[in-house]
Amino acid sequence: MIGRLRGTLIEKQPPQVLVDIGGIGYEVQMPMSCFYELPNVGEEAIIYTHFVVREDAQLLYGFNTVGERALFREVIKANGVGPKMGLGILSGMTANQFVSCVEREDISTLVKLPGVGKKTAERLVVEMKDRLKGWGTGDLLTPATDAAPVDTVTGVDQSAEEEAVSALLALGYKPTQASKVVSQIAKPGMSSEQLIRDALKSMV
Repeated sequence: MIGRLRGTLIEKQPPQVLVDIGGIGYEVQMPMSCFYELPNVGEEAIIYTHFVVREDAQLLYGFNTVGERALFREVIKANGVGPKMGLGILSGMTANQFVSCVEREDISTLVKLPGVGKKTAERLVVEMKDRLKGWGTGDLLTPATDAAPVDTVTGVDQSAEEEAVSALLALGYKPTQASKVVSQIAKPGMSSEQLIRDALKSMV
């Protein structure tokens, strides 16, 4: 089991990062709520990981805190929820916001997340409400924040839009939905991370 990585970020292609550790590059998929808080390429990062082994792949999912990883592990225990949907859920909202939705039984917000229909949202609330009691106290979950590191963009708007659409597709959004929302919010000079963040906000 690979539970933690500490190394140099050598590539950031949302929602995936590549971390160099002793000359070996580890590909890690991260929810966008965690991706925004990563340091810049070339800097050191510490990522807490969840390792998934399938017949056709071995996948690493990464988080900035132990609490975020613990929540992801609880989410994917829910009936009908896999790692990809878990990634989409925690990309559409922070860990604290998800816990708040479950506690308030806010089905209407949960169904706006990729792949989450009404039945899945209701199941998440029913199955997780008791398990999440007490979460958000102490240091278990990081505070919700709208802050995100902003990279300086030198003008390749088209590639930023394409990268944003690609990231939304990887998170489970439909192609037409992803393209439409990105084109609606795109402004000159916006980085792909800004586009993704604003697109996710507009869809929840």
